[in-house]
Amino acid sequence: TLTFLFAHYLSEPIKVLVTGAAGQIAYSLLFSIAKGDVFGKDQPVILVLLDIPVMMGVLEGVVMELQDCAIPVLREVIATDKEEVAFKDLDVAILVGSMPRREGMERKDLLKANVAIFKSQGAALEKYAKKTVKVLVVGNPANTNCLIAAKSAPSIPKENFSCLTRLDHNRARSQVAMRCGVPASHVKNVIIWGNHSSTQYPDVHHCKVNMSGSEVGCFEAVKDDAWLKGDFISTVQLRGAAVIKARKLSSAMSAAKAICDHVRDIWFGTAPGEFVSMGVYSSGNKYGVPEDLIYSFPVEIKNKTWKIVNDLPVNDFSRSKMDATAAELVDERDTAVTFLGE
Repeated sequence: TLTFLFAHYLSEPIKVLVTGAAGQIAYSLLFSIAKGDVFGKDQPVILVLLDIPVMMGVLEGVVMELQDCAIPVLREVIATDKEEVAFKDLDVAILVGSMPRREGMERKDLLKANVAIFKSQGAALEKYAKKTVKVLVVGNPANTNCLIAAKSAPSIPKENFSCLTRLDHNRARSQVAMRCGVPASHVKNVIIWGNHSSTQYPDVHHCKVNMSGSEVGCFEAVKDDAWLKGDFISTVQLRGAAVIKARKLSSAMSAAKAICDHVRDIWFGTAPGEFVSMGVYSSGNKYGVPEDLIYSFPVEIKNKTWKIVNDLPVNDFSRSKMDATAAELVDERDTAVTFLGE
């Protein structure tokens, strides 16, 4: 144990920011990060929590709870409503906070409000964070918010930015697993293409299911093509809305778990022969997706660097769905960029 304790104190703490830290996704997320589920059980962490001034009282309570957990690797918790404090010397930024869509709000108004937030946070990353910082955007519309943040931080490599489509990826895995009567760990290489919206395309043409010890293609395992090309897709696309309808609140536990999966894979890499879905910069992709978008692709990760899995065959069914979600993203981007100049 002495060597273990010694190792504890030898490794430098990493600085991790969570924005929207008084919100319900963060409430499910912070404990997992603090106790080592993401960066490892012996990696000391400094947690930085950012929220808006009116939420600082609530945030104080979250800080108390984190202290009361008495977690060995949690070195420090910094709660703030100031960007210059929050973004200083960061190793990882998890941008959860965004302007939620209110009743009667046009998508355009939502975009405008979020462009202001992510332009400001991108500029703060540019000014205060390490140039090696890994940035995950969760707040919706996640793809376009991520693009705006990346454009507002020109000296941080575009590859350091990604947005969360892992929740959709996990939903797709789970649907297939339940259908086949196997654990979710027996399902791999589902793909979420495109936008984290109801136009996303959950694709199982390259998915493998481990059925009693041997890997078979998803269509062969499920034996119900109509379901896979119909209800399966719409279930994954509309799952967020279904949760809101049932819980009267949006997904928090599952979103937090997906954030942990996403960041852990960036940190430690993907398993050999497996890929995961992430919204990443589209430049250089071989799938005909327009340049200069944050679009969800299958990626493999090694040495904290993702690479699009570029050689998967795409049939006509998939093509039309991939194009539809790309068209929505182009439209979102073009609207957002007009606000960026304001």
